Amino acid sequence: MNTLPTPEFSRTIKVDQIGRLSGDTRIVADAGEREALMRRFGLLALDRLEADYQLGEENGAIVARGRVRATLAQPCVATGVAVDERIDTDFMLRFVVESGDAVDSDELELDAEDCDIIGYDGQMIDMGEAVAETMALAMTPFPRAPDADAQLRAAGVLSEDQASPFAVLLGLKDKP
Repeated sequence: MNTLPTPEFSRTIKVDQIGRLSGDTRIVADAGEREALMRRFGLLALDRLEADYQLGEENGAIVARGRVRATLAQPCVATGVAVDERIDTDFMLRFVVESGDAVDSDELELDAEDCDIIGYDGQMIDMGEAVAETMALAMTPFPRAPDADAQLRAAGVLSEDQASPFAVLLGLKDKP
């Protein structure tokens, strides 16, 4: 049987203990966990990753509601320089038991709230990994430094408008 490596930020909770948990739970990634997550997600910095959440059971699934906060830096897609970002967002996660079959969407009654569905083995969930993935989904997909265009021009890179075939044709029009 193949076992997956333990995630960098793992906070497992046994399903039979969920009923005994009450109130908010807080988890915070330590420096080593943040360093490992930086490598995994290609970040230049991850100075903070934490979450507060509550767990409950609804319609045969475990539901986590909470808030994730992170302070990080990603490389600019154009220049590679650090682009700072703060994440502070609510989340709702629905953990459903993986059966080997595709989850039948008719069996899950999702309310109007957006939620991500995460499969688990029926024994335990990993809130640390769920929070890390939630952070990754909340990050800006294609970060650009504020001065990226100026840096690219200085390096001689043409903008999309300048490099388009129509721009070349317009340039020919002005020639005698």
